[in-house]
Amino acid sequence: MDVIKLLVSFGILVGAIAGFYIYEDQALWVRLLGILTLTGVAVLVVLQTQIGRNLWRFASDSRVELRKVVWPTRQETLQTLLIIAIAVLLASLFLWAVDSLLSMIVLYATGRG
Repeated sequence: MDVIKLLVSFGILVGAIAGFYIYEDQALWVRLLGILTLTGVAVLVVLQTQIGRNLWRFASDSRVELRKVVWPTRQETLQTLLIIAIAVLLASLFLWAVDSLLSMIVLYATGRG
């Protein structure tokens, strides 16, 4: 039965997309409202399947875990950003110096320098 529900949901989505383009003479907001409504219906049909219930449970558990995360303070974020910016600047200066040195060596070795 779940396979039939998934196929019905897929059919609703395909119909919504096709309807969006078939009724292009309608106002954009009407077509958007139609496609959003049919997408909502398709989601409700999917949620009636075991796959949909598992997906909903996963999303709910993810929200619970997200609430447990200890987010860094603004000061910690800015300090980390500053450290990364300085490291990138130093690395880019080093790579620029090495590139310039190698370029001069190649120009000298090929007689163009």
